[in-house]
Amino acid sequence: MRILVLGGTSFVGRAIADDALRGGAEVTLFNRGRTNPGLFPDARHLLGDRDTGDLTALREGHWDAVVDVSGYHPHQVDRAAAVLGDRVGRYLFVSSHAVYAQDGLAPGSDESAPLRAPLREAEELTEETYGRLKVACEEAVTARYGDRATIVRPGKVAGPHDGQRGLTYWARRAARGGRTALPGRPEQPVQLVDARDLARLVLRLVEDGRPGAFHAVGPAEPTTLGGLIATCAEVAGTEVEVVPVPPETAPPPFFPLVRAEPLWPGQQRDPARARAAGLPATPLAVTVADVLAWDRGRGEPPLGHGFTVEQEARALAEADAR
Repeated sequence: MRILVLGGTSFVGRAIADDALRGGAEVTLFNRGRTNPGLFPDARHLLGDRDTGDLTALREGHWDAVVDVSGYHPHQVDRAAAVLGDRVGRYLFVSSHAVYAQDGLAPGSDESAPLRAPLREAEELTEETYGRLKVACEEAVTARYGDRATIVRPGKVAGPHDGQRGLTYWARRAARGGRTALPGRPEQPVQLVDARDLARLVLRLVEDGRPGAFHAVGPAEPTTLGGLIATCAEVAGTEVEVVPVPPETAPPPFFPLVRAEPLWPGQQRDPARARAAGLPATPLAVTVADVLAWDRGRGEPPLGHGFTVEQEARALAEADAR
């Protein structure tokens, strides 16, 4: 297959390009050439910039499918579709669970759950605008390509090269062992999907020509935040004691994987349609082990969120004083 990836050298796109190349596909990557420019020498590399509208490099060529992992604003999708036209067989758009409305959401929701109101323009990606912009992106893809459009809505993605660092924080923290501060509740449900499983789903949907929307969530066995931390400790060969601490002790802007209770149903989505289409289920322990190995191999740089050692010590002391 001839596959065009819009992006392809950071995290999710990297996993997709790697899976496609391993499967023998002819892969073309279109991006700015700034992130990991030496990656995938066997792929064809086209340079351009979706933010400025420089899509000149896409004006020639034919592909069986385009996989869009870098579309965040509708105008980016509109421009790509206008340039590519019918020179691509299928347009697969990697969206997000942020497209769903939160009000009235129940555990076990499927792809038919109500979406947020679309937003065509916004100066910045924020908690308020991100999901609504993704809704508008989905609409743009579907309007242009009809039954040749496929939408994949990942939950929280984890694995090596994770720039968002959610699982990385807990894997690294559990590896230290001991009393572990959690500014949330251990029973909170958590859904993580391994980036490599997401990539395999994307390629199978493209290969099979499946239209529609698909949840990409995992692991196969439902878990909780406390269970995830315990798995991280087991993989690292340590013992931890999870100590719930008040949410207000968490440093801003957010704490990895912790969600307020009204948002818990968003961590309990139904993956049945994606599983039937070929979404694999890498065990959580395998994902954790690979994240730990990758993180250690790169020297464990600062993550930029979560507790520092000093902040956690204060939070534990305050919890004990209560």
